[in-house]
Amino acid sequence: MSGLYYEGFTEGETIEHDRRRTVSESDNQRFCDLTMNQQPLHLDADFAAETTFGERVVNGLYTMSLAVGLTIPETTDGTIVANLGYDGVEHPNPVFHGDTIRAETTVLETRLTSDGDRGVVTMQVDAYTGEDTLVCTFERTALVERADG
Repeated sequence: MSGLYYEGFTEGETIEHDRRRTVSESDNQRFCDLTMNQQPLHLDADFAAETTFGERVVNGLYTMSLAVGLTIPETTDGTIVANLGYDGVEHPNPVFHGDTIRAETTVLETRLTSDGDRGVVTMQVDAYTGEDTLVCTFERTALVERADG
């Protein structure tokens, strides 16, 4: 377990996650298949070539899910009780096949639950390409264990 207990989160702290992932065509195809999302912008090269992007765009929900996954080892691996919500999701720039994604987490707020047994942590997650282009940003709120709990 490498995640943080509630007491390990510090408001204002930014965690730069070392793990990165290069998005493949197969990743995008499988995610679309699993979620039954048949949007041609994600899957049809001829269709996508005629759009503003000029090529297929990786499914934004895949990008968001990947960003969460990249953050888990240094945030909530083994210490999470539940994800409570994702808010303010934005995709300011597209992701394309072959882009390498990295993530940063900034702790926005920490508070104990009303019974004091656990903590609620709200984090800003930002995902970037290897060229430091912001491709996804959102707030993730998690219920986490306390160290002495």
